[in-house]
Amino acid sequence: MYDLGVALVLLRRVRVSSSNGGLAQWCNRCFATARTSEVSDTVGNSQQHTEPSTDQQSVVAGGNKEKLIRVAIIGMPNAGKSTLINRLIDQRVCPVSTKVHTTRKTSKAIHSRSNSQAILFDTPGLVGAREIKKHQLDSQFVSACRHAIQHSSLVGVVHDVSNSWTRHTLNPVLLRVLEEYSQVPSFLILNKIDTLKSKRILLDIVKSLTCNRLESIRNYGPVRKRKKPSAAPLQEQAEPSGVTGEKFEPQPQEGWPHFTEIFMVSAVTGDGLRDVMSFVHANATQQPWEHLPNERTDQSPEQLIVSSVRARLLDFMPQEIPYLLRTELEFYEVIGGRILTSAVVTCPSERIERLVCGESNGKLRQITEQVTSDLIETFGMPVLLTLTTRVRSKDLKS
Repeated sequence: MYDLGVALVLLRRVRVSSSNGGLAQWCNRCFATARTSEVSDTVGNSQQHTEPSTDQQSVVAGGNKEKLIRVAIIGMPNAGKSTLINRLIDQRVCPVSTKVHTTRKTSKAIHSRSNSQAILFDTPGLVGAREIKKHQLDSQFVSACRHAIQHSSLVGVVHDVSNSWTRHTLNPVLLRVLEEYSQVPSFLILNKIDTLKSKRILLDIVKSLTCNRLESIRNYGPVRKRKKPSAAPLQEQAEPSGVTGEKFEPQPQEGWPHFTEIFMVSAVTGDGLRDVMSFVHANATQQPWEHLPNERTDQSPEQLIVSSVRARLLDFMPQEIPYLLRTELEFYEVIGGRILTSAVVTCPSERIERLVCGESNGKLRQITEQVTSDLIETFGMPVLLTLTTRVRSKDLKS
């Protein structure tokens, strides 16, 4: 009967969210840089002379009824965190590629509706000491995840179920982070369910990842912070009741028993995403907004352009080559309702520069076309992009 009840709960989670309209309906022609405090001052001054705008009215009307929540989205590399966030807010603001370590630093993705605002932190994938040494990652990259959790009231753990080798366990690096910040409520997002041939396996995955503690999962609603457990020896916790005088080796933990909610989604198809945002906004607390209603990210247009170029280089270039490249913005300006921009890719050698450009600059043109398409989706306006390459410490080459 217990398994039957669990199955019913899971079936209720897996439902397709029908979404009308694409990403373009939320795209803005530019990203606002002012903060809510500045808007309040502007509205206060303008009320004496003119009527406030619609966005200003919504901010003022909310007053102290405005709600805000910050959510740290964490997970292992290539779990689909950035793709998930882009689909959750209906706009491409996070760089996406098929290779690991596309996201190099934490950025904000902002979703506002009614009187509630959700700030989602897109964080780099969690890595161990071996990965840090292999990819020569700096300390800021490693600490970005913990920094995001410290500024959040909710943690979303994204887990890739498409990998048959790792889908039944949470990585020890991720478990250590959850244990370190166990006082912050967390929820589990099983991503890439569209890759599973049979959904029956989801029940076994959920049992493993929650340590068979599904009774702690409940329906949508505000969640309370857990008290940080006292530092009890693992041997005592692993020792069966009624048995004394004999030491037992603690079993390695494969899951986290304190998730407050579980969602099964596909960031590619959009299945289940509406339920995630409903849950997030339901846990917002009464506090003033940090961003304007039309803001979607804290990144500048220049940063978005550079990250988009870097993401496509990761897709087009083989093996470790794209990690050796450096992208810099040369020019950015909005003229006549369209964006004119230029970026330069610095290569460590002439051989790698030839690989980036391809025969008759064919590959470089493909990369430019793909990045241009991404930027049009991001900004919602025409983009004219020029990409050039150069060898380190040598003159610029087309």
